[in-house]
Amino acid sequence: MAVCGPSVCTPEEAAAARSVGELLAAAGAVVLCGGYGGVMEAAAEGAARAGGLVIGVLSGADRTGANRELSAAIVTGMGQARNHVLVASADAVIAVGGSWGTLSEVAMAVRSGSTPVIGLGGWRVLDAGGTELPGPRQASSPEEAVGWALES
Repeated sequence: MAVCGPSVCTPEEAAAARSVGELLAAAGAVVLCGGYGGVMEAAAEGAARAGGLVIGVLSGADRTGANRELSAAIVTGMGQARNHVLVASADAVIAVGGSWGTLSEVAMAVRSGSTPVIGLGGWRVLDAGGTELPGPRQASSPEEAVGWALES
C-alpha cells in the first residue's frame, strides 16, 4: 500500500499519515512511500512503530535525505519519474494532503485504473465548469482510508 503526500506538511497531515502507516502495518500490509520527509516520514514512522515493513522509493541517485524509519530503500535515480514506480508497485494508494508531486502520483494511479486511490485531504480536481472529476475516493479519517485500501 502506498502512502503519498508532501515532503513539507502540516502537523494535522503528519498525524493523519502516521495513523495511516500504523493502521496499514497493524493489518499486515507493506507500506510504500517516497522515502523522504513530511507525510512520507510520518507514514513510515507509524508503520515502523507498529512493527511493519516500510519501503521507500527514492528519487535520488543515493540514500541522501532518506528518512530513518525505512526498513529498506530503493534508489532509483529517476527524479520525479519515481512516482510511477511507487504507485505502480502498490495495491492501493492513499494520498494525505497535497503537493505537485502528490498530484502527479494521484494522477498516475487514477489513470492506471487498476489501483484504488483514496484521498485524505488534499487534491480535488475540477473540470473547466467546476465539476469534480472522478478520481480519488475521499476519506474522512485515517481509519476510513485504510479500510477502503484494505478492501481492494
